[in-house]
Amino acid sequence: MLASVDQQQELVDFFRTGTRQVYTKGEYLVRPGDSPRGVMYIESGYVKAHDITKYGEENVLIIRQAGELVGLTFAVLDRDHTIIYSALSEVSVWTMPYDRFQTFLQQHPTIAVPILDMVTRMYHLHGERIMTLEYRTVRERLAAFLVSATHRFGETVNDEIVIQVPLRHQDIASSISATRETASRTMAEFVRKGYISQSRSHISVLNIDALKQMLTL
Repeated sequence: MLASVDQQQELVDFFRTGTRQVYTKGEYLVRPGDSPRGVMYIESGYVKAHDITKYGEENVLIIRQAGELVGLTFAVLDRDHTIIYSALSEVSVWTMPYDRFQTFLQQHPTIAVPILDMVTRMYHLHGERIMTLEYRTVRERLAAFLVSATHRFGETVNDEIVIQVPLRHQDIASSISATRETASRTMAEFVRKGYISQSRSHISVLNIDALKQMLTL
């Protein structure tokens, strides 16, 4: 990371002068067809960025978590109109109007450093996703998704890696460009083989090495 602790804190302190809002699970932060009301700093929780295909199907683009920003693309490029943001859990955000954000960025250019860190991480994640979708089977795409999720959202508990973000099979299917039925069958296969376990709200990875091995064959 390029940003110092002080630079990261300066960015957080700035957003905390904005408006705090809390969303319940399933609630829209940005509805279909709307634009973000400003740049949002996620204080807690998980936010799903998605759009709707011409066939009416949901396409999950990325999942954002605490410490990340929503609406940055619109602030810089005036482009974000087709992206929908919804809460995967209870979410708390601080919203900063675009004009205040842009003015502060111009007056305090050092806060661009933590933003650059975020943009670089997102660029890397999107690049990985493109490579995964283009060149891998569904089993490999699911394995890659789970490995990536353990890196971003995983917490080790009793030799298991618990993916903290609550994911539906439909969310996973959309993320790996598969049907829900195919994703569910492949998830069930991974459970039978002892790679993962599932509860109503979370997925635990039991054998991360087996998943990684699929990606090196």
